[in-house]
Order: sequence, then C-alpha cells, then structure tokens
Amino acid sequence: MTIDRRTLIGGALALSFAGTARAQEWGEPTPAAGAADRPEWPPREHFALWPGTAPGTPATLPEPHNTMNGPAGDRQLWLYGIPEAFVSVYRPAQPNGRGLLSIPGGGYGFVSVQNEGIDVAQEYARRGYTVFVLTYRLPGEGWAQRWDVPLQDAQRAMRLIRARADTWNIDPDTLGIVGFSAGGHLAASLATSYDASVYDRVDGDDARSAKPAFAGLIYPVINLSIDKSNSSQNLLGPQPPADAVARYDTANRVTAETPPVFLVQAMDDGLVNPDNTLAMVEAARAAKVPVEAHLFEEGGHGFGIRHLPEGAPATLWPELFALWIARHVTG
Repeated sequence: MTIDRRTLIGGALALSFAGTARAQEWGEPTPAAGAADRPEWPPREHFALWPGTAPGTPATLPEPHNTMNGPAGDRQLWLYGIPEAFVSVYRPAQPNGRGLLSIPGGGYGFVSVQNEGIDVAQEYARRGYTVFVLTYRLPGEGWAQRWDVPLQDAQRAMRLIRARADTWNIDPDTLGIVGFSAGGHLAASLATSYDASVYDRVDGDDARSAKPAFAGLIYPVINLSIDKSNSSQNLLGPQPPADAVARYDTANRVTAETPPVFLVQAMDDGLVNPDNTLAMVEAARAAKVPVEAHLFEEGGHGFGIRHLPEGAPATLWPELFALWIARHVTG
C-alpha cells in the first residue's frame, strides 16, 4: 500500500513553515528500537560533514525527533530535528568503481530518508554503486542564512567523498548525484551552483570540486517561482534577500558547464507541478547540456524506488537511469 505522502507532506510542511518548536509526529508513533519495520539508522558506516560546528550553528541545536509514518507493512522513516549533517555509506557486494550521492526530499521540512535514501542505496548498491545518502540540515531549524544551509551540506559532502575516494575504491571523477522532490531541488542547486561560495573554507578538502559528474532529478522542485509545495517557503523563509531567491531558481542558472541531467516525473503529480521538469529540460536544451527526461502518465508524487503500482511504466525509471549513467560516465 502506498503512503498518501501528499497529505502528510502538506501538513508537515505547514507546521515547519509556521516555526513550531517541535513538528507533529505524523502516522503511527515511532516503534521501539529494533522493531521489525524500522530500518537501522544511522547505519554503522557514516561520517559527519563538519568538524566542530557547522556554518550558521544556532545557540540551541535542533532536537532529533524521527518518526515512522504510514500503515503497518509500509512504514517509512522521516527525520526531523537534525543537529548535525552526515553521510551514510552503503557498499556493494560487487563494486563497479562508481559513487552515487542520494539526496532525499521532504519539502525542506523533514528528510524522507528511507523511501529516497535507504531504498535508493539498496537498489544501486545491487547494481555495483557505492551509494552515499546525505542527511542535510533543515533550513527552518534555526541556522543562520537558512537558504544556503542545504547547499553547504551538499557541497561539503561531494568534497569529502572525493577526498576519501580511495577508502571506497571509487573514481572521484565519476561521482554523481540523484535527488528527489526538495532533494531534487538541492541536487539541481548543486549541479548549477557547485562552485558558489556559500561557506568559508574549513580545510584542504574544500579545495576539491563539488561538481557532480551527472545529476538525476526525480520529481524535482526546480524553480521556486512555480513551486506550490511549500519547499520554497521552508527553504527561504520570510523576506529572503533577492540574491538568495535568484540562486535557487535553478533552471535560470543552467549554463554550458552544468553536468548532464536526467529527469523523471509523473504527469499526475499533485504536489510538484511537472512544469518544473519541463523548465529544466528547456534550460538544458538552450545551454546545450545533455538532458533526458521521462514523463510518465501515472505515479503521483514521492514514489521513490518501491512505491508504484505493479506494472506501471514508471517502475522502469531506476533501470533507465542506470543505462543513461553508463552512456555518460566512463571508467
């Protein structure tokens, strides 16, 4: 059974944007540690992004309060209250030497880490990829310059993964990204603003490039001006500066230097307007950036890897993405 994520996201984001001290727990209460339907989180192999304090750290750090959501047998882990950004690592049994950073969505009000992180890691680790799942800080949880916080974490993650590529026997030049919903917006921001100066250099690793070799954008928010999902409000907050708004209208920032882009969306998506995907396609074509898009008739929003009706054409997108990567990445 598929979770009605549109209803849950709408309520969760409204609470987040209103600035409540603690988001309401949606769905059933979180089960005790070790419950059968609760994934191991965080996994044993993970690493923090920032030594000491992260940029813009508030006086009081957010308090973690993760929830399990949805009906029995189809529950998902969502993360709220993220005091520290980190990357989880999923190693394949038969590595192909390539790395993939997965960026879950959640409207910048929570992180849908199971549906768009753990499940993605399992799927692509099976295909030989070493998969990294980004747990990024949430803009509305007290961080200064809130609009830059997720991009700070995404840039830093790319740089650290490349700096430690030998640890996982991956080629740093082929490291790509895949992002979902608001995580798709963050992935698009990284693909178009990978060299934007959004934090002060921390160490020598920050001299490395944050540019992805390719970008998969799955039902993504692209232009905040056409976003109706509350992602823009949760990212920017009230009265953001004009340069912040301009930076995160990502289709307008596509250039010939933007990496190849792969897009997936369902035409019946009731949360993120498919015009977002079309805007990125148009921008990529204008800049002569390699682009491929798959617009499926049905699928709704938030389907991730496993939440589509059996036999729906959209279930093929993970295979299509893998085939596309193989045509654009050598090594």
